[in-house]
Amino acid sequence: MRIASLGSGSKGNGTFVEGSGGVVLIDLGFGIKETLRRMASRAISPWDIKAILITHEHGDHIHGAAQLARKFHLPIYMTSGTFDPKRFEGGLDIRRINLEERFSIAGMSIRPVTVPHDAKEPCQYVFSEGGLNVGVLTDIGHITPHVLDAYSDCDGLVLECNYDPEMLATGPYPRALKARVSGPLGHLSNEQAAGLLASIDLDRLKHVVISHISEKNNRPALAEAALREALAGWHGELHHATQKEGLDWIKIA
Repeated sequence: MRIASLGSGSKGNGTFVEGSGGVVLIDLGFGIKETLRRMASRAISPWDIKAILITHEHGDHIHGAAQLARKFHLPIYMTSGTFDPKRFEGGLDIRRINLEERFSIAGMSIRPVTVPHDAKEPCQYVFSEGGLNVGVLTDIGHITPHVLDAYSDCDGLVLECNYDPEMLATGPYPRALKARVSGPLGHLSNEQAAGLLASIDLDRLKHVVISHISEKNNRPALAEAALREALAGWHGELHHATQKEGLDWIKIA
């Protein structure tokens, strides 16, 4: 298995997980022209993609999904709550999924994990194949016991580090937006992400990808410092999925 990112942040998201049977794209927040440009930099053809999986209906995660799916005849998987006929209409192959009910694509068993976020029926995903587990965990307001259990035995983890609490508190966002971001249905702070890492099996975990960093309320160095404190003595690799460059392929083994 391996993972890559087209970009991660409030201006657009897209994550690839590859199994033995091909590539799955999780979310697509970029327009099709920009998507194809970024895919080319990762040596990915649209014909390599077996499906698009949607986590929730916010624009930075679905903006380009319907257009790419329609152009290249790709199925789109999402929960019934996430489906909006106004956004996903016109000749699309929509496949409804149920939270916590596994399904299979590209040789991988995929678990849609229930998460707290301010969307209609959001989920995140854990991918499993050949004894390996890869977790994608962004856009979540807090770490529940259920989420902790679902992501406790990952070999690779794409993890949201959205904001630094002090930067958010003193930053330019209106008070209501600050409350939304830091609330129980908002996003993970650096410290919350570190708390997850401090509670799971680090002997198994080999790769952590810092993702969904706020350009106004965080800095990569702050996120990395918070995680490294929780990862003291860890022998894995820490990576950054940036908004502009994303992240090149990482092999999970």
